[in-house]
Amino acid sequence: MAQVHGLRRQFVRAAMAAPFLERDEEQILAQKWRENKDEAALHRLAHAHMRLVIAMAAKFRHYGLPMSDLIQEGHIGLLEAAARFETDREVRFSTYATWWIRAAIQDYVLRNWSIVRGGTSSNQKALFFNLRRLRAKLAQSNGEETNSQSFASIAEALGVSQSDVELMDMRLSGGDMSLNAPAIDSDSNSAERGDFLVDDHALPDQVVEEQIDGERRTDWLRQALSVLTDRELKIMKARRLSDEAATLESLGERLGISKERVRQLENRALEKLRRVLTERFPNAAGLA
Repeated sequence: MAQVHGLRRQFVRAAMAAPFLERDEEQILAQKWRENKDEAALHRLAHAHMRLVIAMAAKFRHYGLPMSDLIQEGHIGLLEAAARFETDREVRFSTYATWWIRAAIQDYVLRNWSIVRGGTSSNQKALFFNLRRLRAKLAQSNGEETNSQSFASIAEALGVSQSDVELMDMRLSGGDMSLNAPAIDSDSNSAERGDFLVDDHALPDQVVEEQIDGERRTDWLRQALSVLTDRELKIMKARRLSDEAATLESLGERLGISKERVRQLENRALEKLRRVLTERFPNAAGLA
């Protein structure tokens, strides 16, 4: 570990000691890399601006991520800036590269700050990186504001909804909790938090069992319905096997019989089904 810290200090010292580039020189190097893929030019350009990467990475170290990783991500942003820099623009390379370095580090922080993936929209980024600062500023200027009033002020300042502010504040207020951590309130020394999570879904064997039973009952009913006459079958489908059961009166008009006759045929059909299911399929009790 000491050796790693030593190498890191050497890297930082080397980056800080790198000579600055003049405006014309950095433009020439950027042009050589962009047009000719001159790796030596890219190395000089990147080496001269690593102090910028280190300074930017230091601003994000309070998020608890390794400084070496922040520097590495910032270096990726620096290389991206070198690939996209247009020399005919009236701007220094360091000014242009700052935006790419910050964006690369911010994306890394958002991806790795929590195991729960947060939003990556511009509004979510603004909330993540500015919420604490704005809350502290509001507390200093008006310490008697309620949380709701503070959230409303922050939402207005950042152009986001108050609900988004409240959600982000909740996420930033608590860290991740491992499901494999010991359950403090449990009597068992081996119990973990994940053991007490409730899953409302059926177990796989129950799902398969219900599926098989459903297919079997459907087959029993299909065979039982085959003993009905055409008129009885029509009545059973309209009265018992439809989402919206037809009335006796409407069914009688459709079949050209009285509603009392429909009721009689329905009862006779039900009796046939019960008898067939009882005789052929003893396990189908209660199906008809």
